[in-house]
Amino acid sequence: MRVAFISTYPPTHCGIAEYTRMLIASLKSLNPRIEVYVVADKTVKKETWYDEYAGAYIYPAFIRGGSNLANIRKVLDEIGRVDILHIQHDYSLYGYSDEIIRITEWAQQQELADKTVITMHTVHHPYTNEPETIPFQKKLNKYNAVIVHSHLQEFELRNQGVEPGKVWRIPHGTLLNPYLGYPRRKLLENLKLREERINGLIAVIPGFLKKDKGLDILLEALKIMKIARKDLTLIVAGEVWDKRVLEHLEALDKVVNLVFWERYLENDEILQLNALADIIVLPYRSVKFYSVSGMLHLSMGSLKPIIGTRVPKLIELYQHAPRLTIPPEKPQQLARTIKTVTRNYDLIVPYMSSLYSYAIRTQWHRMAQRHQNLYNQLLRKTRKPTIPPKILAQTE
Repeated sequence: MRVAFISTYPPTHCGIAEYTRMLIASLKSLNPRIEVYVVADKTVKKETWYDEYAGAYIYPAFIRGGSNLANIRKVLDEIGRVDILHIQHDYSLYGYSDEIIRITEWAQQQELADKTVITMHTVHHPYTNEPETIPFQKKLNKYNAVIVHSHLQEFELRNQGVEPGKVWRIPHGTLLNPYLGYPRRKLLENLKLREERINGLIAVIPGFLKKDKGLDILLEALKIMKIARKDLTLIVAGEVWDKRVLEHLEALDKVVNLVFWERYLENDEILQLNALADIIVLPYRSVKFYSVSGMLHLSMGSLKPIIGTRVPKLIELYQHAPRLTIPPEKPQQLARTIKTVTRNYDLIVPYMSSLYSYAIRTQWHRMAQRHQNLYNQLLRKTRKPTIPPKILAQTE
């Protein structure tokens, strides 16, 4: 089987880029005979290269943001015919136009792709602040299959007219943390953190620092708690995408023992940081679209208590550990939940067992198997049925 993806790809700093790489690596581990090609963005690398980790050929071709996708056609022609052309879609990658749909239609017309699949990492509903997204979503029937990650996304696309038989819900993959057995001293050493900087329990907020991160809500919650600096260390680590969060961090430094890393973290660093954590806090603000959190899945695999808000991107946390979720923008309730976890830690860990079980069920190799099953099912539909041989009439 030959599969081509259109997606951002590492070393580009992007959650979808990391998702695509993990999916490909898992597909290749299931079936090393699969040939995988990625038509990628050229944000960092601009020359064709081979990714040894995932086992894929990477063809940088487009500018992230949708300003110029024309070169994708040339690269697809260079790659040649594939069985599956799979788009990893987000509006930040290709913009609001339907050019990416026209490209995949062209690929099928030119017999460069047998079947086309799109994964919608973000699905907008009618109350969105970006109404340009709705016309795009109504054209998704042009694909042979549409993958989403949550029930919310699935039913929203159905309501917008996407054929139910074309919508496949495949959860985001989960990587079980390989550093869970490491002693704290070793993790601190690996992360270059001085032991004297750490006091009490460790709460971690990992990932990109965007305006919906909820650091201002956490700040108000910690003010309400009036927690002693010796009892809690807050580690905030990630690349800043919105400079306004820096003001919240300055204020946080005055009320809690704060460790702040302002840089992009590789998955390996996030896993070690989550292994070091006693609590992972995801106080996200609500946004007007449906997505799921890749950071939640990295955190789930670390088997630690996770406190989060009841927002669409954390729906899986709400489904499996509802008592550790609070309404968004409610600092008083966030403060109460953090207190409950810190004071009843030995009871909270077993309470999280349903979420930990979900983490096991959504391991990357399982989600890759579901992708492979989908690919095989789509390809079976196009194979010509075998015509049985004619039965010779028996003579009397």
